[in-house]
Amino acid sequence: MASPFASLTLCFARYRSVPTLAIALAVLTCPAWQRAEAATPGALELLEIHCVQCHGGASTKGGLDLVTREGLLRGGESGETVVSGDPDASLLLQTIRHQHDPHMPYKEAKLPDAVISQLADWVKAGVPYSRALNRMSGARKTDSGFTLTDADRSHWAFQPVRAARPPSTRQSGSRSENPIDQFILEQLATNGLSFAPPATRTTLIRRVTLDLIGLPPTPAEIDAFLNDDSPCAYENLVDRLLASPNYGERWGRHWLDLARYAETDGFEHDAVRPHSWRYRDYVIQSFNDDKPYDRFIREQLAGDELWPDEPDAITATGFHLLGPDMVDSSDQIQRRYNTLNDMTDTTALAFLGLTLGCARCHDHKFEPISQRDYYRLQAFFTPATFDREKAIPTTAILAAHEAAIREFNEHPKLRELAAIETPVRKKLLDQKVARLSAEAQVAHRTPPEQRNAEQANIVLETAVQVQISDKEIASALSDDEKPAHARLQEEVKKLPRPNLLPKTMALGSGNTNAKTFMLYRGEYNQPGDEVTAGFPGVITAGSSLDREGSTIVAAGESGAAFEAVGSSSLTSGRAVLANWIASPENPLTARVMVNRIWQHHFGRGLVPTPSDFGTHGHPPTHPALLDWLANEFSEYGWSVKQMHRRMLISATYRQTSVFGKSPTNPNREDRTAPEAANSSPASDGELPKDAGLAWKRAVRTDPDNRLYWRMNRLRLEGEVIRDGLLAISGQLNQAMGGPGVFPPIPKELFAGAKGWSTGGSVSEHSRRSVYIFARRNLRFPFLEVFDAPDSNLSCPLRDGSTTAPQSLTLLNANEVTTASKATANDLKRNGQSVEQEITLAYRLVLGRTPTERERALALEFLTESPLDEFCRALFNLNEFIYVE
Repeated sequence: MASPFASLTLCFARYRSVPTLAIALAVLTCPAWQRAEAATPGALELLEIHCVQCHGGASTKGGLDLVTREGLLRGGESGETVVSGDPDASLLLQTIRHQHDPHMPYKEAKLPDAVISQLADWVKAGVPYSRALNRMSGARKTDSGFTLTDADRSHWAFQPVRAARPPSTRQSGSRSENPIDQFILEQLATNGLSFAPPATRTTLIRRVTLDLIGLPPTPAEIDAFLNDDSPCAYENLVDRLLASPNYGERWGRHWLDLARYAETDGFEHDAVRPHSWRYRDYVIQSFNDDKPYDRFIREQLAGDELWPDEPDAITATGFHLLGPDMVDSSDQIQRRYNTLNDMTDTTALAFLGLTLGCARCHDHKFEPISQRDYYRLQAFFTPATFDREKAIPTTAILAAHEAAIREFNEHPKLRELAAIETPVRKKLLDQKVARLSAEAQVAHRTPPEQRNAEQANIVLETAVQVQISDKEIASALSDDEKPAHARLQEEVKKLPRPNLLPKTMALGSGNTNAKTFMLYRGEYNQPGDEVTAGFPGVITAGSSLDREGSTIVAAGESGAAFEAVGSSSLTSGRAVLANWIASPENPLTARVMVNRIWQHHFGRGLVPTPSDFGTHGHPPTHPALLDWLANEFSEYGWSVKQMHRRMLISATYRQTSVFGKSPTNPNREDRTAPEAANSSPASDGELPKDAGLAWKRAVRTDPDNRLYWRMNRLRLEGEVIRDGLLAISGQLNQAMGGPGVFPPIPKELFAGAKGWSTGGSVSEHSRRSVYIFARRNLRFPFLEVFDAPDSNLSCPLRDGSTTAPQSLTLLNANEVTTASKATANDLKRNGQSVEQEITLAYRLVLGRTPTERERALALEFLTESPLDEFCRALFNLNEFIYVE
């Protein structure tokens, strides 16, 4: 029996300005998919599996072609095959029930009762065809006889992580006992190379500050570091930066690239996802808290199963729903499979560094991953429900909200309004349903929990046609009811409404009995063998003991299901997958993450293909170092910040990027001097004529610096460039978290800027770039020109282009001209002379003092041009957008 408050709750929803269609879709979608997965395949799929091979596929026996509805209704040599709406009178049902000869399927066992019942329901609904049947379905094969070879198993990335020992280096001039340096020096010595001189302190503070927090150091911070004579001055600087809340904003952005983070759906309508920002804030906070990486993994893969009462853990599972989504797809079953495929692919890319996508349709052509492996991994996700409006209140907030809802629903005015509207709404709904096709009427009148997959799809497709507006309700009321209805509507609008609960995008536990099938060519309507959840056979992680005491055993080549014993809360569904991936014995997880950290610090990973550790990815340049870092990472608590410290205090990181005089700048000071100033760097690979023999030999031996004989010079990302402009000019608003902000964009883009509504205070426009609203179909122009990633795909490594639009942007963009004027005003307030203004400008923008030649050029420039133009010139130097 329906709740007496159902109509009141609907009124409450309506007066919260929630669209009726959105409510209808939300009500229909979640349980529909859960039911669809629990059910046997749809009627069309059943015909493809059992009937089409003989009746429309390889042959058309008995003259019966089932591929189209027209062919079915035309019948065959035995006459009429179906009586639409009457399964008992249909020859099709009589033959499969074995009530009429010949029994079907021909010379095969009788179909299960549940399958026959589903076909009967389909006939009763009018034999709807949403598509033509696949003629090849009866002949499909999904088991290719895939086998693993010894070469597959012996690939370096699939071997257990070795506890490598740092080599004993005896290189002359070695200045570090850091294990990282010992591994690097060993290979340098083998190639007759050595470290470059150390970077100056001025260079080093700018490098590490931009690296860790994505903001330039202030003159005061530079002075404090230069004047700190303690032996731990640099280590203290690193610790201070890691403790800054800006650290999470900088390094959280790296993870958001991997997670294909965006706040819209993409595709034609690019609809807004109002709650996706909570995942962004979760990531930033996780990095700031130095959340153990294994916990970070488990929360994103199965937080709802492992910590169901923790809002952050629920929000973390939104990782799976961040990909593009065609909400208005005419085929909602395909839409769900698209999401499942995206979840499977991105999980493998982000956490395991494997490209599995090719195995969706067939055995992987380049990697030892079978199609069976792909769907066994996907089987962990198959039971999940996709909740894009998941409430995540604390216990106290939930109790208060429920009390407020009860009080609101019991208000006499609301009850009066519901009493008037409910019978009218039901009458209008019946009228609209009656105008639909026969099969759609059956679908709508079938209770939600009894609908099959096709009926659920029909209901979603026709939801707009049965939507009831307030205007229609008002028109359908009797003349006696209209005055009271209008009065009550106005009175209800004035009632104080309960606050909405905080919501997020998240996964939920659905039907644990849902089945997963290998799909011929990746098509959901061509299911093959059923598979159970398991891990790729080539990954020889073996057994592992997770922290909570649950033993996880990886499935072998045979495709057997996973097995887990131990705590019952950790032995089902995605929790098993999460524990396996987060296990120290998994050969990929720790290696992949430490390689990503190294990549962002040094510009290139030890494995240059950071999301492809497979047999066709690049091998590591320093395999022993990679394993040492991975072992340290897992053995010492999976601390990302601790891994930063290990890398950043190494002499490898503290090298200069270039040494010797630059022929492009004769006044440039030698980088080997203790307090040398920084200036515009020479190009990578350039061989200065007056450089020392060591430089010449190193460039000839290792032009790409794969052996790390110097530090790489790195181009800053668009976010860091924009944030630097705001910070230097004193405009940066460091408020953290919350929904995305909408800074102004060029007027000429507004024609295509759907949903971009510049609003809020000017200070909101000056928030850090990680908080700019992330729209898939309109990337923020300033960030896009500096290679912002495509959020439709996981991005492990951004492009580093050099283009004319970048130069034009730095010359003309509003972000640059505004920052130039604000910086000039700040210089005028703080400088007592032109010389002081020049010096302070260099220190603010480039983190150093000018050379004598630069000072003379600046004085000459300022005799003819205003100070803000001088600031703009500094912002256009390569030195501003590159870090040494």
